[in-house]
Amino acid sequence: MPRIASALLVAGLLVATAAAFAITERLKLVRSPITRTHLDRGLFSPVCGCETSGVEIEFRLRKPDRVTLTVVDGAGAVVRTLIPRRRFPAGPITVRWDGRDQSGSVVREGTYKPRVHLANERRTIELPNPMRVDTTPPHVLSVAVRPSAFSPDGDGRRDKAAVRYVLSEKSSVRLLVDDTPRVTGRGRRREGKIEWHGGGDNSRGLAPGRYELAVVATDKAGNDSAASRPVGVTIRYIGLARDLIRVRAGRRFSVRVRTDAASFTWRLGRRLGGRAIPGPLVIRAPKRPGRYALVVEESGRRARADVRVERRRAR
Repeated sequence: MPRIASALLVAGLLVATAAAFAITERLKLVRSPITRTHLDRGLFSPVCGCETSGVEIEFRLRKPDRVTLTVVDGAGAVVRTLIPRRRFPAGPITVRWDGRDQSGSVVREGTYKPRVHLANERRTIELPNPMRVDTTPPHVLSVAVRPSAFSPDGDGRRDKAAVRYVLSEKSSVRLLVDDTPRVTGRGRRREGKIEWHGGGDNSRGLAPGRYELAVVATDKAGNDSAASRPVGVTIRYIGLARDLIRVRAGRRFSVRVRTDAASFTWRLGRRLGGRAIPGPLVIRAPKRPGRYALVVEESGRRARADVRVERRRAR
C-alpha cells in the first residue's frame, strides 16, 4: 500500500505540473491588452525647470476599457494616480508625470514604474518602462584657463582661450563670460575642454579688456550646477605699456608694445612710421616740440598713446 500511495502522489504531481505548464503556455499565446509602451525619457528631474522636468507615458489599448493609471515606487506602493478609472476607446493614450506625488510634493530620488489597471479585462499590468527621478545637481570641481591673455584676430597665434574643467559626474557644460552664456560644449563628460574665441552676441568679437569666465554643468536629468568660481582672462589685440609719453625733442624713447602678432605697424605723427616686432619699440622723437599721436596697429586693431615732445634744455 505505501508503494501505491507514493506512486499515486508522484503521478498527481506530474499531472499538476503539466497542467500548470499548459496554462502558462496558453497565457503566452494570449495577446496583451496593452501594446506599444513607450517613455519619451527614462531619466528626469522634476526641479530643473527645463524640458526634462517630466516624462510622457505612452501606450496603446487593443480594446475600449476603463483605465486607471498609477505610478508606483520600487516597493510597489502607489505614489500618484494619473488617470482615475476613465473610459478610453481603443488606441493610443498619452499622459505626463511631473515627478510629484498625490500631494504635489516632489518624490524621492529613485526608480518608478507606470501601472495600468483595466476594469473590463480585470487585469493590472505594470509597464516595463522604468522612470528614474534625479534631483541632485552636478558639481564643477575645478576650472583652469590657458592662456590668461589672447588675441582672437585670426592670425593663428593665441586666437582662443581653452577652459579645462573637471566635474563630479558626466554632464554637458556652458561657458559663461561675465555671467552671460557664450559657448555650449558638446557631449557629456566628467572632464574636458571648452574653447572661447572671444565672440560676443552674433559671434562678434568682444572689445579688448578683462573678462571673467565660469562653467555651469547640466547633468542628463537636466539639473544645473552652481557656476564655478570665475577665472579672469584678457582679450588683447595690441596695446601700449603707456598712454602718455614725455620726451625731449630729438631724443630717443622706448615704449613696450604688447601683441601676439608676429609684427605690427607704427606711426608717430604724420611723417614717421614703420614695421616692428613685439617688445620695446624705440623711436627718435621729432625735433619740433608739440603733441603727437603714436599709433600701433595689427589686423585692423589699434592702440594709441599721446607723445608730448618738449623743448631741449638749454646748455
